[in-house]
Amino acid sequence: MFSIEHEFDATVVTLVDEGARPLGEDVIIHLFEDCITIEQYDPRSDSVQKITFSNNQAQDLAAALDLPEGVYMLKRNPT
Repeated sequence: MFSIEHEFDATVVTLVDEGARPLGEDVIIHLFEDCITIEQYDPRSDSVQKITFSNNQAQDLAAALDLPEGVYMLKRNPT
């Protein structure tokens, strides 16, 4: 299950783990104009872990999900 919310400066996607136990903590993705952050609560450290991707890194990750093993470089259109 997931939800999508549009806030003032970001779109927020929350992924909720549903399935066999043990379940993972919710994953919260903030899509900003210049970056994407991914957050997840870590019960071992009792803190929220956060990763920040540039837009290029996020595009690379999205492409990598559909490709076989290997090393790739995306061709980007100059802006």
